[in-house]
Amino acid sequence: MNRADLNTLSQFLAVARHRNFRRAAAELAMSTSTLSERIRDLEERMGVRLLNRTTRSTSLTEEGQRLFDRVGDAIAVLDDAVGHTGLHVGDSALSGMIRINGPAPALELRLMPLITSFLRAHPGVRFDIVSEGELVDVVERGFDAGVRYDDTLDQDVVAVRLGREQRMIIAGSPDYLERQGVPSSPDDLHDHACIAHRFARGNVLPWSLQRGAETIEFVPDGRLSVNTAAMARIGALDGVGLVYSFDDDLERDLEEGRLVRVLGDWTPPFPAPSLYFTERRLMPRAFRAFVDHVRRETREV
Repeated sequence: MNRADLNTLSQFLAVARHRNFRRAAAELAMSTSTLSERIRDLEERMGVRLLNRTTRSTSLTEEGQRLFDRVGDAIAVLDDAVGHTGLHVGDSALSGMIRINGPAPALELRLMPLITSFLRAHPGVRFDIVSEGELVDVVERGFDAGVRYDDTLDQDVVAVRLGREQRMIIAGSPDYLERQGVPSSPDDLHDHACIAHRFARGNVLPWSLQRGAETIEFVPDGRLSVNTAAMARIGALDGVGLVYSFDDDLERDLEEGRLVRVLGDWTPPFPAPSLYFTERRLMPRAFRAFVDHVRRETREV
C-alpha cells in the first residue's frame, strides 16, 4: 500500500470517528469538498460504499464499520511509530483537532488556562471547545473528551482531576450588605435579594448549603435571574443582590474588596471537575500529549 492509500485511510477514519465531514475536514486541515472527493475515490477503488451520506448526517455502512474496526488501530500504530522515530522535530510537530465538551464555568475557569498553555507550545494543534448547558454523550457527539464533576461521571471512563478542590460561595457588595445587613444563617436569605441562575430549560440552580451533617437546598427567587455566571457577578458588583458562584470566579473581587463573602461556614469545598474520556489502547498523539500536559500541570496543585 502506498503513502497516498495510507493518507486516504486516515482521512476515512477521521470521518468515521466524527460522523461528520465538516468536523473531520477541520481536524485534517483540508476542505470538506476535497475530503469528500477522497472518500468517494476510496469507495470506488474498493468497490463498496463505506458511508451513508445525507444533508444532515453521516453514518457507517456495514462495510465501512468493518474497515474502521480493522484498520483503525493499525493506522494509529503506524502514526505512533513515526512519532517516536525522530522523523518529527520534537513535540512541536504535533497536529490535529481536539474537541471537548463541558459546562461553561468548568471550561472557563479550569480547562482554558491548560488549553492556552498547550497551544503556545504546540502551534499545529487546534481545539474546538463546546458548552451546551446540558450533559451530552461525548462519544456519540464526536468529542475526544468532556469535563464533568464526579457525581455525573460514568464508572467506565478515565478521569483526570483539573486542579485543587473548589467551592461555591455566597457574596455581596459592601454597599449592598450595609443596606440590607449580613445574613447570619441560611434562613436570613429569604429576606435578601438573591440573584438566580436560570438554565435554558427554565430550572433554577439551587444554592446547596452544608454545615456538618446539616444540608439545605435554597432556591433563590430574587428580582434578577440570569443564565451566565458573568452576568450574576456584575449584578452583585453593582449592589443588586447576593451572588452564588465558584470561588475561582470571584477570587479577585474578594481579594480587592469589591465583594464580601457571607455564610462561609455553610459552603464547604468539594472536588474539582475532571477531564474525562473513554479508555482507548491507542489515542491520537495530540490528544495523548494534551492529557499528559493536564496531568503534569495539575499534579502540584
